[in-house]
Amino acid sequence: MLPNHYPVEKGFKSLHHFLLNAANSIHHAADNYLWVKEQSTYKPITYKTTLEKIDAIAAWFIKEGLVHGDKVAVILENCPEYIFIDQALIKIGCANASIYPTLTAEETAYIINDSGSKMVVLGNPFLLKKFQKVKKSCPNISQAILNFDPKDEDGTISLSILIETGIKILPQFEKELSERFNAVKPNDLATLIYTSGTTGVPKGVMLSHWNFASNCFDANELCPAINQHDRFLSFLPLSHVYERMVTYYLGSYLGCQIAFAESLEKVSQNVNEIQPSVLACVPRLLERIEEKVRASATSGNALSKHIFLWSLKVGEKYRKTKDAKKQASLALILKYNLAYQLVYKKIHHKLGGKMKLFVSGGGALPKHVAEFFGNIGMRVQEGYGLTETSPFVSVNEFHHQVYSTAGRVGPRQQVAIQNTDTKAIITVQTYDSYQSDFESEEGEILVKGPNIMGGYYNKPAETAAVFDEDGWFHTGDVGKFDQGYLRITDRIKNMFKTSLGKNVFPTPVENNYLRSDKIEQVFLIGDKREFITALIVPSKEPLKKKFNLDESFFEDENPIIENENMVEWINEDIKALSNNLAKFERIKYFKLKRTPLSIENNELTVTLKPKRKIIEEKYKHYIEEMNV
Repeated sequence: MLPNHYPVEKGFKSLHHFLLNAANSIHHAADNYLWVKEQSTYKPITYKTTLEKIDAIAAWFIKEGLVHGDKVAVILENCPEYIFIDQALIKIGCANASIYPTLTAEETAYIINDSGSKMVVLGNPFLLKKFQKVKKSCPNISQAILNFDPKDEDGTISLSILIETGIKILPQFEKELSERFNAVKPNDLATLIYTSGTTGVPKGVMLSHWNFASNCFDANELCPAINQHDRFLSFLPLSHVYERMVTYYLGSYLGCQIAFAESLEKVSQNVNEIQPSVLACVPRLLERIEEKVRASATSGNALSKHIFLWSLKVGEKYRKTKDAKKQASLALILKYNLAYQLVYKKIHHKLGGKMKLFVSGGGALPKHVAEFFGNIGMRVQEGYGLTETSPFVSVNEFHHQVYSTAGRVGPRQQVAIQNTDTKAIITVQTYDSYQSDFESEEGEILVKGPNIMGGYYNKPAETAAVFDEDGWFHTGDVGKFDQGYLRITDRIKNMFKTSLGKNVFPTPVENNYLRSDKIEQVFLIGDKREFITALIVPSKEPLKKKFNLDESFFEDENPIIENENMVEWINEDIKALSNNLAKFERIKYFKLKRTPLSIENNELTVTLKPKRKIIEEKYKHYIEEMNV
């Protein structure tokens, strides 16, 4: 478990110190910090305005009786107000109990009550209605703070009025605010982030200021290309640990600007409007960018297609030369520069023109996607972590990529690989022990470090279950070291065994089939069965184009597509891609699912992981048909 005392490193006691340092030492108070879209234009918010609003909110919280250690449930989409609220809470020693806006009313109520939250922050009228359904079952909530103008709702206050009040009362609470801030310790709870979980009730992960701060220090040392001149575009949920640490806390530590996307659907538009240089994203976004680029470049005339494919080959040769730390020949450099002018530059322009780095997390990035971006001169730093690790454990270094791995172990951490059968430790690796030729056997990934959570809130038994007597946190993930970098194989609980005794990790198999432009999602079935079957969701646009479909096709009540021509069209790629797999891993039969697995239908967690038991039960009839 974690020590009782945390060292103060680099002069930072709390996460609010990051923001103060950025405003007063890295930049000036009058400099722009946040960007938000208003009336079709991105408008800036300065550090000065940000800090004034934070202090006003903090003063109001003190007036309303919040004391050190209290929690406030925050249910907000990404916006400047999220940062104002979060910073105000951590400044006075309170904690943000984050709740995904997409959760059901019952799940929301569970987290509010389990966390013991005293207030709730709601981002829109829909979330207010959701809360009102369960309000009576949340007796500890004294006030609902609304990030919109309410219509005479009892027990609510709009954030704008709250801030106005806070500004007026700040002088009388200024001394107490200063005392409360100075009393915050590095090991104080900063947030509760509830794991989505594919089964069971959510668990509140306790993360301290030091958990996040140490993680930011590690990330900065492995991602030195990010600096005070960069601008992030924030679109992944701040209620999740990944976006919170990478874009928000790391960004504030380094003095980066943060712009907020309007929505997931408008990310592409917002990228061009605000021209970010760094984007924290999930693998699926990068896959879609690659798919769209390829589709657009190869659908034109023969000459443009030839130039595109030629440029990718040149880029691949140039990338491999650089990865091998060799000097490119003059001829290769000239070809690469020509390819840049003809092809790569246009792609860069469509991504805003200033993008220098994608940070990829939340799942495995297919190797061919990472290589594609490398071939066109764009850097993707793939990493690995969990909510319980704040989240960063390892990441590919900016100057050194090993594609399809999760990179080098963070400087303040230890990673062990444990044999899943014998429980013997196979190896323990650190940042300093890194060797580019090191390989290890596969096993469960264990982690130690200052980034490891304090435990699951109110759940001592569940906490004890993930820590062993030597203090290792058991991630439940399977992996190994490859060329000195950590490679993730799958989750232990995802593994299934066929009736013929073959162990199958579904994620790498699914990722293999996802290389097809025709396929949007793959869900493998095979536990205790003789062979592998799958539910496959075809990519909507290619399917529409190939078979001249309109939207009504996807609104049909039958969840399964039974058109034989469509099935055979997908099967062409299934057969071709199966050659990359062992025979026992290959899909023998599949059903085409009409619409994607989704969070709304309770088929995916909020972090887009499949809920395997629920999916298998929901589509049991169709699955059994494939196993007759």
